[in-house]
Amino acid sequence: MTVAGAIRAANRDGRAALVVYLPAGYPDMATSRRCLEAAAASGADLLEVGFPYSDPLMDGPIIQAANQVALDAGYTPRDDLVMCADLTASAGVPALVMTYYNIAWHFGGTERLEEFAIACRDAGLAGAILPDLPAEEGRPWGAIARSAGLETVFLAAPTSPPPRLKAVAEASTGFVYATSVLGVTGVRHSLSAAAAPLVERLRGQTDRPICVGIGVSTAEHAAEVAAFADGVIVGSAAVRAAGDGGPAAVAELVSDLAAGCRR
Repeated sequence: MTVAGAIRAANRDGRAALVVYLPAGYPDMATSRRCLEAAAASGADLLEVGFPYSDPLMDGPIIQAANQVALDAGYTPRDDLVMCADLTASAGVPALVMTYYNIAWHFGGTERLEEFAIACRDAGLAGAILPDLPAEEGRPWGAIARSAGLETVFLAAPTSPPPRLKAVAEASTGFVYATSVLGVTGVRHSLSAAAAPLVERLRGQTDRPICVGIGVSTAEHAAEVAAFADGVIVGSAAVRAAGDGGPAAVAELVSDLAAGCRR
Protein backbone atom coordinates (compact mmCIF):
# COMPACT_ATOMS: atom_id res chain seq x y z
CA MET A 1 0.00 0.00 0.00
CA THR A 2 1.14 3.53 -0.71
CA VAL A 3 1.68 6.23 1.90
CA ALA A 4 -1.31 8.25 0.74
CA GLY A 5 -3.34 5.05 0.36
CA ALA A 6 -2.74 4.05 3.97
CA ILE A 7 -3.95 7.43 5.20
CA ARG A 8 -7.06 7.37 3.01
CA ALA A 9 -7.85 3.82 4.12
CA ALA A 10 -7.88 5.03 7.73
CA ASN A 11 -10.03 8.01 6.76
CA ARG A 12 -12.55 5.74 5.03
CA ASP A 13 -12.69 3.83 8.30
CA GLY A 14 -13.89 7.02 9.99
CA ARG A 15 -10.66 7.96 11.77
CA ALA A 16 -7.41 9.79 11.35
CA ALA A 17 -4.32 7.81 10.40
CA LEU A 18 -1.63 7.39 13.03
CA VAL A 19 1.96 8.03 11.93
CA VAL A 20 4.69 7.00 14.41
CA TYR A 21 8.30 8.14 14.20
CA LEU A 22 11.16 6.18 15.76
CA PRO A 23 14.89 6.42 15.01
CA ALA A 24 16.91 3.52 13.64
CA GLY A 25 19.55 2.29 16.07
CA TYR A 26 17.97 3.45 19.31
CA PRO A 27 18.57 2.11 21.87
CA ASP A 28 20.28 -0.39 19.54
CA MET A 29 19.51 -1.53 16.01
CA ALA A 30 17.68 -4.76 16.84
CA THR A 31 15.55 -3.11 19.52
CA SER A 32 14.70 -0.20 17.23
CA ARG A 33 13.26 -2.67 14.72
CA ARG A 34 11.22 -4.39 17.41
CA CYS A 35 9.91 -1.03 18.62
CA LEU A 36 8.81 -0.12 15.09
CA GLU A 37 7.18 -3.53 14.66
CA ALA A 38 5.40 -3.06 17.99
CA ALA A 39 4.10 0.32 16.81
CA ALA A 40 2.71 -1.24 13.63
CA ALA A 41 1.12 -4.12 15.53
CA SER A 42 -0.49 -1.72 18.03
CA GLY A 43 -2.24 0.60 15.59
CA ALA A 44 0.22 2.72 13.63
CA ASP A 45 -0.88 3.13 10.00
CA LEU A 46 2.47 4.50 8.87
CA LEU A 47 6.00 4.35 10.26
CA GLU A 48 8.61 7.08 9.97
CA VAL A 49 12.10 5.64 10.38
CA GLY A 50 14.56 8.31 11.43
CA PHE A 51 18.09 8.00 10.06
CA PRO A 52 20.19 9.70 12.77
CA TYR A 53 22.16 12.77 11.73
CA SER A 54 24.65 14.86 13.66
CA ASP A 55 22.85 18.18 13.10
CA PRO A 56 19.12 17.42 13.27
CA LEU A 57 17.69 20.90 12.80
CA MET A 58 14.05 19.91 13.31
CA ASP A 59 14.52 17.65 16.31
CA GLY A 60 14.23 18.55 19.97
CA PRO A 61 16.20 17.14 22.93
CA ILE A 62 14.51 13.72 23.15
CA ILE A 63 15.16 12.81 19.52
CA GLN A 64 18.58 14.49 19.52
CA ALA A 65 19.67 12.36 22.46
CA ALA A 66 18.38 9.18 20.79
CA ASN A 67 20.17 10.10 17.57
CA GLN A 68 23.40 10.55 19.46
CA VAL A 69 23.12 7.09 21.02
CA ALA A 70 22.83 5.58 17.55
CA LEU A 71 25.66 7.68 16.15
CA ASP A 72 27.92 6.82 19.08
CA ALA A 73 27.24 3.13 18.41
CA GLY A 74 28.69 3.63 14.93
CA TYR A 75 25.53 2.93 12.95
CA THR A 76 25.48 4.35 9.42
CA PRO A 77 22.65 4.96 6.93
CA ARG A 78 23.57 1.67 5.26
CA ASP A 79 23.04 -0.10 8.60
CA ASP A 80 19.71 1.71 8.90
CA LEU A 81 18.67 0.47 5.46
CA VAL A 82 19.49 -3.13 6.34
CA MET A 83 17.21 -2.81 9.35
CA CYS A 84 14.52 -1.20 7.18
CA ALA A 85 14.59 -4.14 4.78
CA ASP A 86 13.85 -6.49 7.68
CA LEU A 87 11.21 -4.12 9.04
CA THR A 88 9.30 -3.63 5.81
CA ALA A 89 9.23 -7.39 5.25
CA SER A 90 7.38 -7.90 8.53
CA ALA A 91 5.61 -4.73 9.68
CA GLY A 92 2.61 -4.85 7.36
CA VAL A 93 2.29 -1.06 7.04
CA PRO A 94 4.15 1.41 4.80
CA ALA A 95 7.32 2.99 6.15
CA LEU A 96 9.07 6.22 5.18
CA VAL A 97 12.59 7.36 5.82
CA MET A 98 12.88 10.67 7.66
CA THR A 99 16.32 12.19 7.58
CA TYR A 100 18.22 15.24 6.42
CA TYR A 101 19.27 16.27 2.94
CA ASN A 102 22.97 15.91 3.67
CA ILE A 103 22.48 12.16 4.27
CA ALA A 104 20.81 11.75 0.89
CA TRP A 105 23.28 14.07 -0.87
CA HIS A 106 26.36 12.21 0.32
CA PHE A 107 24.98 8.67 0.44
CA GLY A 108 26.75 7.43 -2.67
CA GLY A 109 29.17 10.32 -2.99
CA THR A 110 28.36 14.02 -3.38
CA GLU A 111 25.27 14.70 -5.48
CA ARG A 112 24.32 11.04 -5.81
CA LEU A 113 20.70 11.37 -4.79
CA GLU A 114 19.66 8.57 -7.15
CA GLU A 115 21.65 6.04 -5.14
CA PHE A 116 19.90 7.05 -1.93
CA ALA A 117 16.46 6.85 -3.53
CA ILE A 118 17.16 3.44 -5.06
CA ALA A 119 18.58 2.12 -1.78
CA CYS A 120 15.44 3.27 0.05
CA ARG A 121 13.22 1.61 -2.53
CA ASP A 122 15.23 -1.61 -2.39
CA ALA A 123 14.83 -1.63 1.40
CA GLY A 124 11.06 -1.60 0.94
CA LEU A 125 10.53 2.01 2.00
CA ALA A 126 7.52 3.73 0.47
CA GLY A 127 8.51 7.37 0.82
CA ALA A 128 10.88 9.98 2.18
CA ILE A 129 10.77 13.10 4.33
CA LEU A 130 13.75 15.47 4.11
CA PRO A 131 12.60 18.24 6.48
CA ASP A 132 15.41 20.67 5.71
CA LEU A 133 14.76 20.59 1.94
CA PRO A 134 12.48 23.51 0.96
CA ALA A 135 9.71 22.57 -1.43
CA GLU A 136 10.77 25.39 -3.75
CA GLU A 137 14.17 23.69 -4.16
CA GLY A 138 12.89 20.13 -4.09
CA ARG A 139 12.12 19.54 -7.77
CA PRO A 140 15.32 17.52 -8.50
CA TRP A 141 14.72 15.28 -5.50
CA GLY A 142 11.03 14.95 -6.36
CA ALA A 143 11.82 13.72 -9.85
CA ILE A 144 14.37 11.23 -8.54
CA ALA A 145 11.96 9.99 -5.87
CA ARG A 146 9.18 9.51 -8.42
CA SER A 147 11.53 7.56 -10.65
CA ALA A 148 12.38 5.28 -7.72
CA GLY A 149 8.74 4.85 -6.72
CA LEU A 150 9.04 6.87 -3.51
CA GLU A 151 6.38 9.29 -2.30
CA THR A 152 7.62 12.62 -0.99
CA VAL A 153 6.53 14.72 1.96
CA PHE A 154 7.26 18.40 2.47
CA LEU A 155 6.57 20.56 5.51
CA ALA A 156 4.35 23.59 6.01
CA ALA A 157 4.49 25.88 9.05
CA PRO A 158 1.82 28.11 10.61
CA THR A 159 3.74 31.15 9.32
CA SER A 160 4.06 29.85 5.74
CA PRO A 161 2.75 32.45 3.26
CA PRO A 162 0.39 31.38 0.45
CA PRO A 163 3.16 30.88 -2.15
CA ARG A 164 5.02 28.54 0.21
CA LEU A 165 1.85 26.57 0.97
CA LYS A 166 1.21 26.23 -2.76
CA ALA A 167 4.75 24.98 -3.36
CA VAL A 168 4.52 22.47 -0.50
CA ALA A 169 1.12 21.23 -1.68
CA GLU A 170 2.30 20.78 -5.27
CA ALA A 171 5.57 19.07 -4.34
CA SER A 172 4.15 16.58 -1.81
CA THR A 173 2.97 13.28 -3.24
CA GLY A 174 2.46 11.23 -0.05
CA PHE A 175 1.03 13.72 2.41
CA VAL A 176 1.60 17.28 3.53
CA TYR A 177 3.30 17.55 6.92
CA ALA A 178 1.67 20.43 8.81
CA THR A 179 3.78 21.49 11.79
CA SER A 180 1.59 22.54 14.69
CA VAL A 181 4.13 24.98 16.12
CA LEU A 182 7.28 26.84 15.20
CA GLY A 183 10.43 25.27 16.60
CA VAL A 184 11.70 21.77 17.18
CA THR A 185 9.99 18.51 18.04
CA GLY A 186 9.20 17.65 21.64
CA VAL A 187 6.64 16.47 24.15
CA ARG A 188 4.22 19.28 25.03
CA HIS A 189 1.39 19.59 27.51
CA SER A 190 -1.04 21.23 25.09
CA LEU A 191 -1.41 21.70 21.35
CA SER A 192 -0.98 24.97 19.53
CA ALA A 193 -4.10 26.71 18.31
CA ALA A 194 -2.27 27.35 15.03
CA ALA A 195 -2.59 23.78 13.74
CA ALA A 196 -6.25 23.79 12.71
CA PRO A 197 -6.06 27.09 10.77
CA LEU A 198 -2.94 25.82 8.97
CA VAL A 199 -4.75 22.65 7.90
CA GLU A 200 -7.70 24.73 6.70
CA ARG A 201 -5.37 26.90 4.61
CA LEU A 202 -3.76 23.82 3.11
CA ARG A 203 -7.18 22.38 2.21
CA GLY A 204 -7.50 25.27 -0.21
CA GLN A 205 -4.29 24.23 -1.94
CA THR A 206 -4.46 20.43 -2.21
CA ASP A 207 -6.56 17.32 -1.95
CA ARG A 208 -3.56 15.37 -0.65
CA PRO A 209 -3.78 14.01 2.89
CA ILE A 210 -2.65 16.48 5.55
CA CYS A 211 -1.02 15.18 8.73
CA VAL A 212 -0.18 17.23 11.81
CA GLY A 213 2.92 16.72 13.92
CA ILE A 214 5.22 18.29 16.53
CA GLY A 215 3.97 18.27 20.09
CA VAL A 216 1.37 15.50 19.75
CA SER A 217 2.07 13.36 22.80
CA THR A 218 -1.14 11.86 24.25
CA ALA A 219 -4.38 10.19 23.20
CA GLU A 220 -6.15 13.46 24.03
CA HIS A 221 -3.86 15.35 21.65
CA ALA A 222 -4.45 12.71 18.98
CA ALA A 223 -8.22 13.04 19.33
CA GLU A 224 -7.97 16.82 19.08
CA VAL A 225 -5.90 16.66 15.88
CA ALA A 226 -8.08 13.89 14.42
CA ALA A 227 -11.03 16.28 14.46
CA PHE A 228 -9.51 18.39 11.66
CA ALA A 229 -6.56 16.53 10.06
CA ASP A 230 -6.23 13.36 8.01
CA GLY A 231 -3.36 12.02 10.07
CA VAL A 232 -1.65 12.42 13.45
CA ILE A 233 2.15 12.28 13.71
CA VAL A 234 3.82 11.30 16.99
CA GLY A 235 7.57 11.29 17.45
CA SER A 236 9.16 12.42 20.71
CA ALA A 237 6.63 10.63 22.94
CA ALA A 238 7.28 7.38 21.06
CA VAL A 239 11.05 7.82 21.29
CA ARG A 240 10.79 8.45 25.02
CA ALA A 241 8.70 5.29 25.40
CA ALA A 242 11.29 3.28 23.44
CA GLY A 243 14.03 4.49 25.75
CA ASP A 244 12.04 3.97 28.93
CA GLY A 245 10.48 0.59 28.26
CA GLY A 246 11.36 -0.74 24.82
CA PRO A 247 8.80 -2.41 22.54
CA ALA A 248 6.27 -3.04 25.33
CA ALA A 249 6.15 0.65 26.26
CA VAL A 250 5.90 1.67 22.59
CA ALA A 251 3.01 -0.77 22.12
CA GLU A 252 1.14 0.65 25.11
CA LEU A 253 1.59 4.25 23.97
CA VAL A 254 0.62 3.54 20.37
CA SER A 255 -2.49 1.65 21.46
CA ASP A 256 -3.59 4.71 23.44
CA LEU A 257 -2.80 7.05 20.55
CA ALA A 258 -4.69 4.86 18.08
CA ALA A 259 -7.71 4.96 20.37
CA GLY A 260 -7.44 8.75 20.35
CA CYS A 261 -7.41 8.77 16.54
CA ARG A 262 -10.64 6.79 16.54
CA ARG A 263 -12.34 8.93 19.15
